Amino acid sequence: MEFKITTVSALKQSSACMILPVYSSGTFSKTTKSMDSVLGGRIKRLVSSGDFGGTPGETMLLTDIPEARPDRILLVGCGDRKSFDTTAYKKALSSAWAAVSGKNHADAACYLSLESVSGADAYRRARLAAEIWHHETYRYTATKSASKDRPGQKYISVAADSRNSQQARKGLTHGDAIGKGMSFCRELGNLPANICTPSYLVKQARLIEKSSKRVSLQVLNESDMKKLGMGALLSVTAGTEEPARLLVLKYTGAASKKPPVVLVGKGITFDSGGISLKPGPAMDEMKYDMGGAASVLGAIHAIAAIAPSINLVVIVPTCENMPSGKATKPGDVVTSMSGLTIEILNTDAEGRLILCDALTYAARFKPSSIVDVATLTGACVIALGKHRSGLLSNSDKLANTLLKSGINADDRAWRLPIAPEYMKQLDSNFADMANIGGREAGTITAACFLSRFTEDENWAHIDIAGTAWRSGKAKGSTGRPVPLLVEFLLNG
Repeated sequence: MEFKITTVSALKQSSACMILPVYSSGTFSKTTKSMDSVLGGRIKRLVSSGDFGGTPGETMLLTDIPEARPDRILLVGCGDRKSFDTTAYKKALSSAWAAVSGKNHADAACYLSLESVSGADAYRRARLAAEIWHHETYRYTATKSASKDRPGQKYISVAADSRNSQQARKGLTHGDAIGKGMSFCRELGNLPANICTPSYLVKQARLIEKSSKRVSLQVLNESDMKKLGMGALLSVTAGTEEPARLLVLKYTGAASKKPPVVLVGKGITFDSGGISLKPGPAMDEMKYDMGGAASVLGAIHAIAAIAPSINLVVIVPTCENMPSGKATKPGDVVTSMSGLTIEILNTDAEGRLILCDALTYAARFKPSSIVDVATLTGACVIALGKHRSGLLSNSDKLANTLLKSGINADDRAWRLPIAPEYMKQLDSNFADMANIGGREAGTITAACFLSRFTEDENWAHIDIAGTAWRSGKAKGSTGRPVPLLVEFLLNG
């Protein structure tokens, strides 16, 4: 499916399906008003009779339209015109794309993007149109025997004013890449752990490498990690038959002397808790414990398509956390790549153990900043729910940039503190530190642990335990925080 910008007025637009906005106030946009005039007031009559109220997300398909060039017109409710912000705009787009996708319409022309949206210029409106299309049309079918390819559009036209067409084209290109990156992330997360193993992540990383001449891949095996002294990471994989891997993807879009941004993603492809075994209910969702890895891979997937003038390194430590006779035990002491020793009081606090060695490894690239992303703590879900990711950093400037990126991308985070008083909770009688700090402030003490390995770096940690996936009937990966990460990389 191909996206394109159209500056053709609705009156002259040929389309299998034209998408027009209607507000709950009964007022029409300029575009809708002009089309209604051609239709002899048909839309106005529908609104006046109460058949279409323009409530947010409401849709109505009009067919049999001999008076105009489109074969069909889809009316989309946008709510109060004065309150039409990015949230309302995204809801309208979601409803529109849900209504047209999978239909035998060769194309669709969307005129929602011509509307004034609070907090979104022409670039952002076009970008969101593409992002929401991918999010709305994504379907998981990989392990379903009865899955069938659905019919669909060959291309989508997104309307823009001719004065802003260049901005809109840029937004559409970025949105298409980000949407595909989110779908890539979602697919990795949704695959079962017997398919999406560390070795499978290697294969997916190779596909990203092949997609762009600017991307290269290095894969470290357990022997390589042992030589580097990654005792913390190797302690997590000790109880599994699946071999661990450390993936290093490099995107080179600028001069070699320009310091790269490094993204590190936690890649536990299944987390049983190890010897500190998790409860059985909902343990299947621990296939999502590689959400950090999926998101940073999704981010470089998008960056490879957009091809900005930046340097980027993506590091993914990946393994399983399983119980066995060889598994690490509570009370064991391991030595990290940094030389710091760690008393493992709980083997279910494994994410920080693989991340700490990856963060130490990241320093060799002399980065401008390091951002790690991880489904790290249940405490973050309790603190922030499913709405915002947790953000902790040793740099106010980096934290503020990431927060702003989240706002701009509508993929928000909330900053939590790192302070000396929390560090004391990690004290150990038998090692330089323990891997847990007790029940209180669990998200903060986890970040405090990671900060011990990034003291000389410009570093931030994003906890996505609450935002990477949804449970219940809507169970599935969300693709977050790919939009935040790409926004940061493009504009940070």
